[in-house]
Amino acid sequence: MHRLKRFRVICCIFCLQFVGPAVHSQNFDINMLKSINPQYPSSTFWKTTSSSYMVVSGTAVFGSLAYAFIKSDKELQHRSYEIIIAVGINILATNGLKAAFNRTRPSDEYPGQVFVLTTSNGHSFPSGHTSLAFATATSFTLTYKKWYIAVPAYLWAGCVGYSRMYLGKHYPSDVLGGAITGAGSSLLSHWISKKLFMQKAVAVSQSNAL
Repeated sequence: MHRLKRFRVICCIFCLQFVGPAVHSQNFDINMLKSINPQYPSSTFWKTTSSSYMVVSGTAVFGSLAYAFIKSDKELQHRSYEIIIAVGINILATNGLKAAFNRTRPSDEYPGQVFVLTTSNGHSFPSGHTSLAFATATSFTLTYKKWYIAVPAYLWAGCVGYSRMYLGKHYPSDVLGGAITGAGSSLLSHWISKKLFMQKAVAVSQSNAL
């Protein structure tokens, strides 16, 4: 009986450890968003930055692949495949998380406090724009390992994330979740690609030796 009571006390303490910070973080989330999101979020720069996520990612990915085939460079082709795999993983992960968390958009949750120019469909967490932007930036950083690629790539990805808050589309935690999802997708793709292409290279070398 004493063990049961002790177990209940431990459970209550454990729950309070999470409930308290969750409520506080929700307040921080909306307060931070309101400090970024103006009443009329009509900046052309931030609207263009927000909508650039698909164009920049698509151009970078398929441009890299086209260049690799034009140069007939196997290593560049493998790098391009890695980026494509990362984007695929990212899309699946983002859509899966959106369905799992089912979070309401901030402008729907706080009408009159969060302002948007156009309404958005779908769930809020994580930010799909931010997720794809960070997947692209991380993939190019991992595959090319050049600072002059990494710095502008992450600067652009960060601006995409900020634009989603400025436009009232996402909470800060949505943007953070999107950045983590995107970067994580690229890290997983990098690991898969190393295993996949390393095995192919070993198989080719063994067959040449025979």
